[in-house]
Amino acid sequence: LPKLDSITYEGQFYNHYFDTGLGGEECKALFCPSYSTAKRVNPFSKEEEYYLSVGLNSGIDEKDFKRKKLNLVVVLDISGSMGAGFDSYYYDKSGNKVETKEKEKKKKMEIATESIVAMLAHLNDDDRAGVVLFDHNAYRAKPLRLVGKTDRAAIRDHILALEERGGTNWSAGYAEGLELFDEVALNSDYENRIVFLTDAMPNRGELSDDKLFGMAKKASAKGIHTTFIGVGVDFNNDLVEYVSKTKGANYFSVHSSKMFTTLLDEEFDYMVTPLVYDLTLKLESSQYEIAGVYGSPEAKLATGEIMKVHTLFPSKNDGEATKGGVILLKLKKVGSGSDDIKLNVSYTDVDGKAFSNSGSAKFNSKKNSYYDNTGIHKAIVVSDYVTVMKNWIMDARAGCNDRVKWIMEDYPSIMKRAMVFPPKRPLFPTIKTWERSSCQLKVSEGYNKLFHTFTSYYETQMDKIKDDSLEMELEILKTLLAQKPQDFDKKPIDDWQFRQ
Repeated sequence: LPKLDSITYEGQFYNHYFDTGLGGEECKALFCPSYSTAKRVNPFSKEEEYYLSVGLNSGIDEKDFKRKKLNLVVVLDISGSMGAGFDSYYYDKSGNKVETKEKEKKKKMEIATESIVAMLAHLNDDDRAGVVLFDHNAYRAKPLRLVGKTDRAAIRDHILALEERGGTNWSAGYAEGLELFDEVALNSDYENRIVFLTDAMPNRGELSDDKLFGMAKKASAKGIHTTFIGVGVDFNNDLVEYVSKTKGANYFSVHSSKMFTTLLDEEFDYMVTPLVYDLTLKLESSQYEIAGVYGSPEAKLATGEIMKVHTLFPSKNDGEATKGGVILLKLKKVGSGSDDIKLNVSYTDVDGKAFSNSGSAKFNSKKNSYYDNTGIHKAIVVSDYVTVMKNWIMDARAGCNDRVKWIMEDYPSIMKRAMVFPPKRPLFPTIKTWERSSCQLKVSEGYNKLFHTFTSYYETQMDKIKDDSLEMELEILKTLLAQKPQDFDKKPIDDWQFRQ
């Protein structure tokens, strides 16, 4: 059973390409937002809903995109748990297996080292590369040196020969990685980046100034940025959410060799190249209020701030659509007029120069139900899927690592709560750390009926959108439908919340 934060709106958007609604307009700036609207009658609540999508476009042409020269330090976790496969859960003392989409025969260490080798192949002679390894200690495996002066074949063989061992000391590994930058003069010609790979779950203590995430924040102030990569299903996304608030930082969780290849090989240049900083997008309207924002976790609805991104990285574009290139807003009509919605955007480029622009959007008052394009239609359907999944996970995890207030499992109750946004309820953790043991996959009678209804709706929308990439969510739904419905243990709940 997945953790609640193992699925996010922004993460699911990033699995797809979207028509951002730019149309024939030409984008010449670093960041050019575009706006699309949609109206529908919710198939479950039967309420009329208004949606606005924000397309995240860049004037950087795909064929002309080129990253800066790079000082790259790879910091790799070689602890004993890296010897496990992607289908084992490191923190489960009983050794329970976690089902993954792809059966991986290789160890996480093998897949990680092969992917690192593929990543390093993208470096040019005027780039620099260094390598640090860590278990319970840290080891300087390769100094930060020009690639043109490095025996690539020898380094490749050294990396592929690595074997797992020992415990895990994140701070020691990161500190050693930072020290490698002492060997070079930092200047604006180079992007300075640490790629930090681990399969373990850092705890809250790593947020302090002298620990992993605290050091990463201080390093960003010096112009050294960090990419965190969680290796395998046992990586905890909760704590790494803090990384997104650190300038120049990003994070990813990889759950298969295919995902590793995509990230470190095919999309390497995008991963290490910040596009803009301190991006803020605000909405102004006398006719509509913001009811929800999908894909922007730092939105502040009360102020109209629908998006605040400390660092925006470029997205891959296939010529017609942009990967993960949307933010979706759900609006509530509060006025009787039809005034335009005004949107204001501001950001700074990598050199600190400030930019701003504004745009507008308007709903079609003559249609009760419509979608401006397949991009906003797809974003709504994917958001529906994430909402259902998150509400189900919250209920299914009752009695495992977390407690939720018990509800009746009858179908009408499930139908109402499965579409609740944002999906939040009181949680009473029974494990004091952020680490989690695995939970048995369970689907109740009520959710089984809900999944049947939702799958039928999802397939209908797929046919209308005509996008095969939506099959990935459909496969998950079919997997859940294949589970034998079962009742949950309704034993009394200890809901005492005070902790010594």
